[in-house]
Amino acid sequence: MRIALDPTPYNDSVHLLDFPDLVARLGYEYLQLTPNPDFGRHFHYPKVDSALIAQLKKRAKDAGVTITSVLPVQRFGGPEPHQVEAAVFNTTRYIEIAAELEAPIVNTEFSGRPEREEESEYAFYRAMEQLIPVLEREGVALNFDPHPDDFVEDGLEAWRIIRGLNTDRVGYVYVAAHTFHSGDRAASLIPELGDRLGAVYAADTFDHTRSHALRYITNPPGNAVRVHQHLAIGDGDVDWQELFGALRASGYLDRDDALIVSNVFAEDERADEVSRFQLAKLRELAGLS
Repeated sequence: MRIALDPTPYNDSVHLLDFPDLVARLGYEYLQLTPNPDFGRHFHYPKVDSALIAQLKKRAKDAGVTITSVLPVQRFGGPEPHQVEAAVFNTTRYIEIAAELEAPIVNTEFSGRPEREEESEYAFYRAMEQLIPVLEREGVALNFDPHPDDFVEDGLEAWRIIRGLNTDRVGYVYVAAHTFHSGDRAASLIPELGDRLGAVYAADTFDHTRSHALRYITNPPGNAVRVHQHLAIGDGDVDWQELFGALRASGYLDRDDALIVSNVFAEDERADEVSRFQLAKLRELAGLS
């Protein structure tokens, strides 16, 4: 099992090439590359060339850090045709970059529209029809997170959509911070995912459904908003014992390729402290400390 850091809180203060040194200083051995101005922004083409990739690989090797994966966000679910075309074009390059980095995992989101669910699902399948051969050619896996405000938010339905692709090159990202939007179903969903669970993201969140769904109030009432947080473990309502119990029972924690990513975004002013806390807490939950 590998515990990686998502360095998003450091995007404004640390250069891409310094990320390996940063995560090593914080005690991590693994790094997931996420949207960054020097690497690639949401919905855009990646901005690295082979020279920068070679530099990044050397810096990681020198720091004793392994880059596990990359996270681009693209509009696979469109639903507009030009959005899908861009997603396929951009992600093809991201897949090639993952292979070049020897980090053969791309984690991402469906990125469609909930009010156009039917069109978005169709767009997703058409995009994947073009990308699965690229994944097979490059030896890369692509994992999807049903993100709040996506065309699919429920975790079980997202798994059904992934299963419908009929390929082991595409898997699922379980995001703890999305627990209450995805159905709060860790104990029943994780066994269904089996070896198609490609990554787990670790950050806490509040249960927006509590207090008769009035825990968060937006005006005017009925706004189509999705509220969630990426807090340090223990600062929200996620049942971490249930989650790690399900991961343990499913065998995920025993897999050599298991990937757990700390992705707290609410504590930038305490990023070092929180990152170290997350590593210690995740090791404890996984029974490694």
